[in-house]
Amino acid sequence: MKKKEVIITRAGTADAELIADLSRSTFYQAYAKANTVDDMERFMNEQFARERLIKEVVDGNGIFLLAYDGNEAVGYVRMRVNHQLNNGDAIEIARLYVAAHVIGKGVGSALMESCLQIAKDMQMKTVWLGVWEKNDRAITFYQKWGFEKFGEQIFQLGTDRQTDYLMKKML
Repeated sequence: MKKKEVIITRAGTADAELIADLSRSTFYQAYAKANTVDDMERFMNEQFARERLIKEVVDGNGIFLLAYDGNEAVGYVRMRVNHQLNNGDAIEIARLYVAAHVIGKGVGSALMESCLQIAKDMQMKTVWLGVWEKNDRAITFYQKWGFEKFGEQIFQLGTDRQTDYLMKKML
C-alpha cells in the first residue's frame, strides 16, 4: 500500500460500531504481547468495552477520523479539545491506532497530517498526546512529527500501572 491510497474521512455516529471494533482490534494488536492475558482482558472488558467505545462516538465525545485503504478501515484517530494546556488552546490526540498489517505504510502519517490540519483550522496552539514509555516505535514516530516530551502520567492497564510520556507540538 502506498501513502496516496490512504483516504481519511471524518467519522460520525453511523461509524460508531466500526470505530469501536477497530479500536479494540488495534489496541489489542499493539499491546497484547507486552502485557499479561489477565490485564489485557480486564482492560478490554472495562475501559475498552465495545459498548463504551460506541457511546463515545454516538455522544460526540471527540473528533473521530477513519483511515481507509480502498474499502478497508485500517486506522483511526480520536481527538479531544483539552482546556488544561495553553488556556484552552490545545487539542489532544487521545488515540491514533493503525492496523498491524499496514504499520509503516503511510497510514499513521496520513492520520497525523489530518490531525494537525484540524488543529490549525480550530486555531489551536498546541497538539498533545500520551504514549506508553515502552512504545519506542510510536515515540520515534511522534518525535519525527515534532512532538517533544513535557511530562508523564499513569495509565492503568488492568492491574498494571504503566507510565505514559506526555508529548506536545506547538503549532
